[in-house]
This record gives sequence, C-alpha cells and structure tokens, in this order.
Amino acid sequence: MYRSRMSDQAMRAVGVLTARVILGLIFGMAGYWKTFDLTPIGHAQKLFIVPYADTWIPIWMLWAVGTVIPVVEFIAGWMVVVGWRVRECLVGLAVSLMTVTYGHLLLEPLFNFNGHVIPRTLMLLAVAFLPRDADWYSVDYRLNRRAARTQLPG
Repeated sequence: MYRSRMSDQAMRAVGVLTARVILGLIFGMAGYWKTFDLTPIGHAQKLFIVPYADTWIPIWMLWAVGTVIPVVEFIAGWMVVVGWRVRECLVGLAVSLMTVTYGHLLLEPLFNFNGHVIPRTLMLLAVAFLPRDADWYSVDYRLNRRAARTQLPG
C-alpha cells in the first residue's frame, strides 16, 4: 500500500496556501488593473460617478469610494498572497465586496452575481474560516512563530 510522505498537517497547509493565494491573486490583479491601467480617478469616473450620479449617493462619497477601492484591492490582495496581516486584509476586501454588491443591486435589483461576487465571497469566506495555525506558508505564521520563540522562558 502506498503511503504519502506528506502529513495531513502539511497537506492542510498546502490547501490553505492555495486558497489564500488564489483569493489574493483575484483581488491583487483586479486592483493592479484598476490602479495602474484604469487609474483610481478613471475607476471612480467610469464605475462610480457616471453610473450612480442619479442615485441618492452624494458625489463626494462616490469619488471617495471609487478612488479607494482599487488601492484597497491592490494592496490587500497582494498582502493576502504573501500571507501578511491576512485577517485585516480580509476585512478590507469584505467591505469592498459588500460595497460593490450594494452598488450592483442599487442599479439592478436582480443583478446576476454568479460570475463576480459569489466566487470572490466564497473564496474570502473559505480563507477567513481556515485555521491560522495551518497556514504554514505565510508571513503571519512565520512572525507568530518567531514571537512565540522569543517569549519562551529561557
């Protein structure tokens, strides 16, 4: 009978790494495009100001949210890829997802979420609920191990 040399804990760590990196890439690459190709100003104009100008949302809020979302997605997405301050980044990405979801529903109450919002939300929830101590291949894990070693009585 064949037995893998990889332990269950190591396989779990690979699974956590995979989910975290895929989620980070989804947001990081979208944020890159919105930040450097479209630009935050262009993003705000094209995807916030023009479509939502006739809604209840004040223009100053559309500008603020429209210019911040690309930068949050870019920075938080790449931080999730490397596994640094993952929980804080997930909160920022969750707020971005909730904001975008509200916006889509404001314009189109029966908006189809299957291609955009649902997959990102499910990936975010998966990463959020995975145990942090199984994320061996992250900056957070390494920093926490280092901090724990320095606190040991010697």
